[in-house]
Amino acid sequence: MIELLDSGLKNDNVPETFELRHSIDDQLFPCRFIKILPLQSWGSSFNFSIWFVKLSGIDSWDIVKPSLDWFLEFQKREAVRLCLKYLRKQDYKDAFSVLSRVSGIQLEDPMLTELHKILVEESDFNGAEQLVCQSVNSGLFSAYISKQEYRAIWRPLQSTGPQPGMRGGHQMCIDPHSETIFLLGGWDGNQDLSDLWAYHVPSKQWRLISNDTEAQGGPSARSCHKMCLDPKRRQIFTLGRYLDCQYRVPENLKSDFYVYDIESNQWTLITDDTAALGGPQLIFDHQMCIDVTLRTIYVFGGRVLNVSVNGITTTEAIASSEPVYSGLFSYHVSTNTWRNLCPDSPIQPDPNSTPTLRSRVSHSMLFHPIYRKLFIFAGQRNKDYLNDFFSYDVDSGLVEHISDGSKRDASALPAAGFTQRATIDPQLDEIYVLSGLSKDKEKRDDSVQNSFWVYYIKQNEWSCVYRNENAEEQYWSKMQHLEPCPRFAHQLVYDHVNKVHYLFGGNPGKASSPKLRLDDFWRLTLYRPTYPQLLQRFRFLIRKYRFQELASSDSLQALHYLQTSLSDIIDHEDPEQTKEFQKLASVIFQESDCCRGQSSAHEDMQTRCFQQRCQLFEELCAFFPANMTQPQADLLDLVPM
Repeated sequence: MIELLDSGLKNDNVPETFELRHSIDDQLFPCRFIKILPLQSWGSSFNFSIWFVKLSGIDSWDIVKPSLDWFLEFQKREAVRLCLKYLRKQDYKDAFSVLSRVSGIQLEDPMLTELHKILVEESDFNGAEQLVCQSVNSGLFSAYISKQEYRAIWRPLQSTGPQPGMRGGHQMCIDPHSETIFLLGGWDGNQDLSDLWAYHVPSKQWRLISNDTEAQGGPSARSCHKMCLDPKRRQIFTLGRYLDCQYRVPENLKSDFYVYDIESNQWTLITDDTAALGGPQLIFDHQMCIDVTLRTIYVFGGRVLNVSVNGITTTEAIASSEPVYSGLFSYHVSTNTWRNLCPDSPIQPDPNSTPTLRSRVSHSMLFHPIYRKLFIFAGQRNKDYLNDFFSYDVDSGLVEHISDGSKRDASALPAAGFTQRATIDPQLDEIYVLSGLSKDKEKRDDSVQNSFWVYYIKQNEWSCVYRNENAEEQYWSKMQHLEPCPRFAHQLVYDHVNKVHYLFGGNPGKASSPKLRLDDFWRLTLYRPTYPQLLQRFRFLIRKYRFQELASSDSLQALHYLQTSLSDIIDHEDPEQTKEFQKLASVIFQESDCCRGQSSAHEDMQTRCFQQRCQLFEELCAFFPANMTQPQADLLDLVPM
């Protein structure tokens, strides 16, 4: 059976259509039977026997006949390859040679045939290492590496000297070229802050640039604002802030807009009222990102702190309880001009209508400089927790709805909610999301949880690479130096050059300490095998099997090999590799005991070593592209019991 689809139905009675897989290696194949396997139910009343399934497709004999002929030939070819695989594995050389010659069918790519000859038949482990090394250098394993899941590793960052205090609702941005993180403002639980800090990654030191940016001509104390950095011109832009209700008087409700020049350490007020220039009104919990090439800043969403009626701010409007959300704006730095690209749409937009965007707060927005698209995910609007996902083409204005958040399996998407943090890597075509405060619609309450997701843009797939939903305070007190506790109102930045994330501060959401904020600083690295690591793994596998052969015949030589050749390629700082290496010493005693006193020990050892080399060959083949390798199935599996 071939998997044709892995998907699901929405929890309603509306008919849905799914496209099934219908080709192998770009060749159409005919289906005789289709099996539908339920994976998950919406509830206890779920019953798949009431489904109505209709298949539609091509049944024209002119198209089916060639596909059927191809499939029959495909079956014959695979049957011969299964036989070849079995004969070679049993060391039936003559039978293998005859079948291969008569059928004219290759078992695998010639390079792997050469590897089998060197490794399995000639027992040349050094030659096998050299051939595998050549394969790694030729880039054969890029597909394998790209399919491997990330492994998330958290590490706390400690520094001597002064450092930022506890806060949430602050802002951070990173200059990857100078490896410097900038942090501005925030709320410490009692008041807004106006300090500006810089963290130099190589030296692991914080530096207080300004204790009060307002005193230096910069922004006043604030939180829930946004920043973006232009690394080419070394400028930081900041916009928006939150104000408590008692401060929302007309004279305070102008939206100031600042730029900070890193080289000269100077703040410049671009305008004290962006709305007067055609930009957004005073907003908070919005998103802002920059197109460095065209020097254009995009601002989307956020809650408007003032409500205008016929262009005049009224006391009644300010006091209105109906939230107002800001739309999508662009700001061109060179010409100091604003444009309203998309107004707010209070209802769910129709994908087939004129582009409108449903604004929200505490969402994520990222700019992809290659695709020239804004990617927008999640957030909150009024009491609705959103997890829709869409893109906006900044050149054409086209809105593409990637996901409406209604996928059957909620665990396959980041949870609906707000204050999640997202970053992007345009070179890898990956988006990263760290969840914060989430909304469980079934339990009707809020939950703070840790999970880290990767969205693969080309594959249109989400993957959760890290999750910890433990809510016990005692647990997190023990783990405080191993991974960050769950939080919201934190900040996360990404160094796309060195592929590292940095997390600072936030609100742990403790009901017993509502004013508590965090000041911990973390480094998050996503590990996926690199070419050097893959080559190291290959060498370890080859040398491990060579060591096992030596241990079966010469214990002293095997011990020397273990202490030198095997030890040299082990990363002794890696606990998993170290543990695996330490276990190998016991092989010497096992091999010696099982071979002593047996009359046919030599013959048995030869057979066993041959089978072990076959096993090693199959382990190595698992890393190669599938179109190069022998069949994964085994002929013996076709024999019924």
